[in-house]
Amino acid sequence: MKVGVVMGGISSEREVSLKSGNSIVEHIDRSKYEVVPIVIDNKEDIINKVKGIDFALLALHGKFGEDGTVQSVLQTLDIPYSGCGPISSGVCMDKDLTKRILVANGIRTARWINVSSIEEIDYDAIEEMGYPVFVKPTNGGSSVATFKINRKEDIENAVLEGLKWDTEVMIEEFIKGEEITCPVFDKKMWPVIAIRPKAGADFFDFTQKYSDNGAEEVIVELEENLHKEVEKMAIGTYRALKCEVYARVDMIVTAEGVPYILEVNTLPGMTAASLFPKSAKAVNVSYSGLIDMIIQTSLKVKRAI
Repeated sequence: MKVGVVMGGISSEREVSLKSGNSIVEHIDRSKYEVVPIVIDNKEDIINKVKGIDFALLALHGKFGEDGTVQSVLQTLDIPYSGCGPISSGVCMDKDLTKRILVANGIRTARWINVSSIEEIDYDAIEEMGYPVFVKPTNGGSSVATFKINRKEDIENAVLEGLKWDTEVMIEEFIKGEEITCPVFDKKMWPVIAIRPKAGADFFDFTQKYSDNGAEEVIVELEENLHKEVEKMAIGTYRALKCEVYARVDMIVTAEGVPYILEVNTLPGMTAASLFPKSAKAVNVSYSGLIDMIIQTSLKVKRAI
């Protein structure tokens, strides 16, 4: 099988995507697959460079990659691909839509407002949530242009910065607690990883995510009742958002043991430092074994015609 590892792209997360893609190329089982690295530099590349491959293994992140557009093109070209379909990918990329669906399904998430201009900022709603709040692009990822804002006076500038990266910006309630990530593979939750930013870091920002030893990421055994609730929420989120094959559900757990959904990643990072491979290792699935499982499980998914 000729597998094209699709990486790069045109989003703010291009460099992270290249790291994910190169890691996959390095670790994929060459005895099973003929590997073709495919670097996307512009939108036309997704049509021109995938010709002749049997399967597209997506290592893209962010817009035009994780938002369903590439999945739609591949589906039109009848090329099987890894992970979630176009609709699920698009919805999960949009944090506002994600939260609306979670609320409709009774799944706990932090309060928020969504704006497309500074004129839409509702300061009364922000006061009700209380400071600090997080301001971030609604369709962004990797904590790019994400700010923890402590004062009303700083909201406008943070929103303007976010609008440089996206057409919408989310202003979200700050939930104090420990961040955890819950990898879900084929409707089953794998070992949970706690993310503990190093001393002095305000939150799990871009630097913490991608620098060596940027944050402590450890497999954790949650207390039994909390584990059950986290598992129910993770799988419930995966199902409500119609995810397929694999996704990573990020949560924050308060000191009182109350979990809140933060967001869902439909193409989780696959770099050497990424969280999904760490969780896989905890269930004795090697990096190359994880890649093989993603390919084989994706091939079984029935895509809409």
